[in-house]
Amino acid sequence: MEGKEKCAVFGIYSNKPVFDLIYYGLYSMQHRGQESAGIATYTDKIEIHKAEGLVSEAFKGVFLEGCVGMGHVRYSTTGESGMGNSQPLIINYAGGSFAVGHNGNLINSLELRMQMKRRGSTFATTTDTEIIAKLIAQEHLKEGDFVKGIKQAMNQLRGSYSLVILKDKKIIAVRDPWALKPLIIGRSDNSIIVASESCALDAVGAKIVRDVKAGEIIVIDKNIKSDSVISERLAHCMFEYVYFARPDSIIDGLPVYEIRKKLGEILARDAPVDADIVVAVPASGITAAIGYARASNIPYGEGLMKNRYFGRTFILPEQIDREKGVRIKLNPIKSEISGKKLVLIDDSIVRGTTAKRIVKLLRDFGAAQVHVRITCPPLKEPCFYGIDMQTHGEFIAKENDIEEIRKQIGADSIRYNSIDSLIEAIGLPENNLCLACLNGNYPIKDKQLKLDV
Repeated sequence: MEGKEKCAVFGIYSNKPVFDLIYYGLYSMQHRGQESAGIATYTDKIEIHKAEGLVSEAFKGVFLEGCVGMGHVRYSTTGESGMGNSQPLIINYAGGSFAVGHNGNLINSLELRMQMKRRGSTFATTTDTEIIAKLIAQEHLKEGDFVKGIKQAMNQLRGSYSLVILKDKKIIAVRDPWALKPLIIGRSDNSIIVASESCALDAVGAKIVRDVKAGEIIVIDKNIKSDSVISERLAHCMFEYVYFARPDSIIDGLPVYEIRKKLGEILARDAPVDADIVVAVPASGITAAIGYARASNIPYGEGLMKNRYFGRTFILPEQIDREKGVRIKLNPIKSEISGKKLVLIDDSIVRGTTAKRIVKLLRDFGAAQVHVRITCPPLKEPCFYGIDMQTHGEFIAKENDIEEIRKQIGADSIRYNSIDSLIEAIGLPENNLCLACLNGNYPIKDKQLKLDV
């Protein structure tokens, strides 16, 4: 996969200091963003620390007091990279102050920003997170109640957003009415937690309570209180199951590992090939490769070794960096692949540049044949909900048929799962998934808000 994702959020209410637990929760979700990390806690005021880089780098020598807090790891989607746009953001206004972290992307951020500027708002960042936060603050002052302010703000937001807010001694979690981005609630003996993925709950010894529902607002102090706006059609991002989420996570009640394994099994059923060994593009292709190997009775082999100290290529913001990254991220194991016919399993292809380089690497190290099998159907349409694939020009599958893609990446054959096969593997109704990047059927149908600017 050669796209890029966004962020992860984590919030916790406890009866003991929470800084270490937030740290471990964020560390477990580092795969969702490596650009910056931040933690905010509450004592008698909000304390915050954020820095560029990995979680382990951002918090060296740092400790924040407080039994209530939140954290965020970031990869930019809307707004430039850099510390100015890192999160959590703190908003100070007449109603007090709060910190907010956001996973997702608005499609009407420009219109909202212009309207709010006309009303006198100023912005210190270029993120849509600040738009959401300042809109909540404005509506709070109008309504006189913070949760009602959130509800009024949600009625104006179009796009994907899972939010964690630290307000006074409470954690507030918000999920958009389409439930595009994941958000889950957990509990341990003395803590209530909300996080982007269940792997973060596992990391801090918490058990799953349930997922935050579409359009739901959860207020966490000693208890869990729920409010909501009217939800629209569910549109869970299918890419969470295919690629983004950690394979040990459970997203909206579905185990990601089992889905990825089944995607590989279905590929073996629908796209068999005469081969000697099944090889995964690590790490996101491994689970599907295991499924393919078991279903096809072709042995699985570790044909590519990943440099575990090098980040995902999708995290690198410039294409030239991605291309350099492939050369040092993956190295073939010659003794495992030389002279053999390979089935190469990966999760997806966007531009094709990474796939082309990997196929060439395998051939250079002696592979007799390389048959590429992709678990995700061909990506053809832009995503406006948080994946940085926003122009048609990025997709090799948009203008090329399967044979042309095969030629461009240099494979002996290439096959993808179909959309029907993807839906079969995930196990949700088609109408409960966002498949827009595959078929152009965008779940948020109405036009962006046309505000009086």
